Amino acid sequence: MNFLRSWAILPAWGEVMTLKDLNKITSEFNNTVKMPALFLGHGSPMNAIEENEFVEGFRKIAAEIPKPSAILCVSAHWETRGTFVTAMENPPTIHDFGGFPRELFAVEYPAMGSPDLAYEAKSIITKTEVGLDDKWGLDHGAWSVIRHMYPEADIPVIQLSLDYYQNAQYHYELARELRSLREKGVLIIGSGNMVHNLRMVAWQQLNDTFGFDWAIEANEKMKHFILNDDHKSLIDYDKQGKAFDLAIPTPEHYMPLLYALAVKDQREQATLFNDKAVGGSLTMTSLKIG
Repeated sequence: MNFLRSWAILPAWGEVMTLKDLNKITSEFNNTVKMPALFLGHGSPMNAIEENEFVEGFRKIAAEIPKPSAILCVSAHWETRGTFVTAMENPPTIHDFGGFPRELFAVEYPAMGSPDLAYEAKSIITKTEVGLDDKWGLDHGAWSVIRHMYPEADIPVIQLSLDYYQNAQYHYELARELRSLREKGVLIIGSGNMVHNLRMVAWQQLNDTFGFDWAIEANEKMKHFILNDDHKSLIDYDKQGKAFDLAIPTPEHYMPLLYALAVKDQREQATLFNDKAVGGSLTMTSLKIG
């Protein structure tokens, strides 16, 4: 019995629920070796079907870490009013983009969902009431990278939404409450881009390793803050000057970085990979924690 069904029928039989029943429901996510956490610069949706160094980086990092029992992904592409978590058993593959080849729209990533993990996430987050969603699925911020890491689609995946009404400090504090999931076999992935300004992309150089001066400046400062555990400066990204203003014109692609950093323990190290700029105003910089 999954958590979602258990929650739905609880009023009818809660008075007779035994400790054995509760243990059965919560046994799905037992303590394991602590999983790392990742921030993945996902870049163009075309990375889902292209072969390039960034795709190779996603595969390499998956081979280096333990295989997770489930994945919780915070994607730049699911913004909501309030906080929600996908709770369906079979999340659809969402093609939330336009103007790309038919081949990209044909991609399906048939990973199972996990109502159990959805309820677990809901239960440990106290900063806000988390809604259980049965309509969203997996957007390209999630499946375009996860399909390279786990091409067999044999690991359950859920998504946690970004409340676009809340500031960076709020998101960081909410993410801190997810830390215990790492000890239950759950891989937490933030998917976005540290530098992401589509209005200033040099489209003719989208496939080139190239960054404008301000993009390189912002990315280098972000990496300095990350490697020195200066999370406060990253939370206060809007106080870091003109280069940051250009790098983060809107926060949705930046916030998933804070979710990955927030679940980091003080003794853990952050390791950078895929650390390159493309198209002038995007960086693919990614990191592994733990």
